[in-house]
Amino acid sequence: MTCTHCGRRPASAGNTLCPECLAAGAHPPFAPAEPPLAPLPGALPGAPSGAAYDARYAAPYALPPGLALCSPVGLGRAAVTLLALVAVADLFAVWADALQLDSASRGRTSDLADIATGLTGGAQMLTLLAATVVYLCWLYRVRVNAEVFDQSGQSLKRGWAIGAWFCPIVNLWFPRRIVLDIWNTSAPRGRPAGHRLIDLWWALWLVSLFAEQATARFDGGADAVWEARVMLFADLTDIAAAVLAALVVVRLTRMQDHKALAVPFAPVPG
Repeated sequence: MTCTHCGRRPASAGNTLCPECLAAGAHPPFAPAEPPLAPLPGALPGAPSGAAYDARYAAPYALPPGLALCSPVGLGRAAVTLLALVAVADLFAVWADALQLDSASRGRTSDLADIATGLTGGAQMLTLLAATVVYLCWLYRVRVNAEVFDQSGQSLKRGWAIGAWFCPIVNLWFPRRIVLDIWNTSAPRGRPAGHRLIDLWWALWLVSLFAEQATARFDGGADAVWEARVMLFADLTDIAAAVLAALVVVRLTRMQDHKALAVPFAPVPG
């Protein structure tokens, strides 16, 4: 049978893990998909010898001390809702940017454009702050769940799930690495999920971030038209990034929920 951890190499005799995964200290996150020839270690008494594996006979997998699965569904729904509000605020900001671009092209100021820019800017800050708080709570929860599924699949400590976003330089790639590790660990065994959605979300997020920072280099006057154009581009890109971030939350939450319900997990006493 195939190793129940990596899903690539053959398992060693009398075990469900391959020698490499055993040496790494991995534990099987799922019950093996292939029926064993004899009852699994830890099976409940009464399981017939040589019978096909049935979840009724399996004892719950033990968790590392101090870890427990927590449902990410509630936080996931809240994060998706707030990301949708971020996209709505960005949509109104696009309207304000269009007004600014029109007035700058005509070489004059517009009170309506200035008021719209001020209102939409405030709405963007509030929705982004709320979405950031809830999103980080959700991300930390799915990161802990991923460690429950497979500790060896996480390349960074769980504290980086929050801290990586606020550390200069490393915030350009650490958050993506963390989400990828969680994504890989949460995927069904033997059916690895592709990374295209995560890569596209992260690319758009970085483009939007750099575009917003570029607007700070403009000082009005002759640069007013270019400033309005860059802000318009940044807000449009941010809408796409918010939508893709919501899709990542939905997909990852669904994968973890299905995986947690597939096999019962039990915490190890202190």
